[in-house]
Amino acid sequence: MLAHDIIRRPIITEKSMDQVADRKYTFEVAKGANKIEIKKAVEEIFKVEVERVTTMNYKGKPKRQGMHFGKRADWKKAVVKLTPGSKTIELFEA
Repeated sequence: MLAHDIIRRPIITEKSMDQVADRKYTFEVAKGANKIEIKKAVEEIFKVEVERVTTMNYKGKPKRQGMHFGKRADWKKAVVKLTPGSKTIELFEA
């Protein structure tokens, strides 16, 4: 898997922006990616040093449009903590 296939998009919410002060950044990642692959992908894309990776799996919510039922896709979230000596990720700086 390529690094850009593993890291899908940044997750920018109030909670994730509060964690930036603690050098923690949140991303949506590929469901099949493990913590080692996520760490290598973030280090390669953003040229930073990663200390720890925490992952969470989410089930898709059921949705309805008229008479049709379905559900959103399942997805995986990763919170990446950078080392104290590492530079920050400019994508999250506002």
